[in-house]
Amino acid sequence: MERRDFIRLTVASAGASFIAPSLTFAANEQQVAQTSDIYYTKESAGRWEGKVATHLPSIEVTKTEGNATIKITTAHEMKGYEHYIVKHVLLDKNHKFLDEHMFDPTKESVPVSTFTLKNYSGTVYALSMCNKHDLWLSSAEV
Repeated sequence: MERRDFIRLTVASAGASFIAPSLTFAANEQQVAQTSDIYYTKESAGRWEGKVATHLPSIEVTKTEGNATIKITTAHEMKGYEHYIVKHVLLDKNHKFLDEHMFDPTKESVPVSTFTLKNYSGTVYALSMCNKHDLWLSSAEV
């Protein structure tokens, strides 16, 4: 290899080492912007448009003597570890964690969780996580 060819190749390689990471970073930022949904809702089901009825958690609130009982149900069949609801998570009005219930699909045939909150008022959020169809969010007033 001639000396001039060697110098050109070295300069080109050095330039590529500065440009390639920038291009890769820009492509990753664009991909993150396109898939920025962390959870799905009834109004925004994204790529899971046909899964709303069986993945969106429903919340039932019952109040008695300063306590609120929150019952979360997801109308999803439990097919063992092949396809199931992994867990329900309960969040407060500020999206802070309150409680969760993890499911064992070999023992639980219906994903239902019950939580008791003392002296709570405001919105609660329920997350339902499916092992194949991501995370779903709904809310209710207490």
